[in-house]
Amino acid sequence: MTSMTLKGALADRDAWSAANCTMAAALDVVGRRASMLLLREAFYGAHRFDEFVRRAQVSERITAARLKELVDEGLLERRPYHVAGQRSREDYHLTPKGEELLPVLLALMQWGNRWTRSDGGRIAMTHDDCGSPIVVDVRCEDGHVVTAEGIEASVRRHDRTP
Repeated sequence: MTSMTLKGALADRDAWSAANCTMAAALDVVGRRASMLLLREAFYGAHRFDEFVRRAQVSERITAARLKELVDEGLLERRPYHVAGQRSREDYHLTPKGEELLPVLLALMQWGNRWTRSDGGRIAMTHDDCGSPIVVDVRCEDGHVVTAEGIEASVRRHDRTP
């Protein structure tokens, strides 16, 4: 079995809807291929528009639209800069909200290295302190590695104390 255990109100899958799913909401923000490639480039150190266009290999029109969306969503912020003899411009920097997507991008890369590339991918991610490969996994708060079979999903109960 490779599925989660649904508990309580979730146990009867036909009795509830995933209409307000946070995964769907997250995909509304970053689910476009170009958005993920632009975020990848931001993590690699791109800041200027022309870098994003060149490195992500996305058209200027699409790059402009996706960068605007990422700024509007608070994943990137614009910062002014000026090169002598040129007009003032803005470049792009990850915000703390954007930085929190690092595990998502690394997990996609890890999956892609394993399942889409027979050579394991061209880029190795390692920890700069010890040199060990970066591995993305799922853990509980106590640090135990968890697979789908080890997850129980239930409706979150929010504290309604005033």
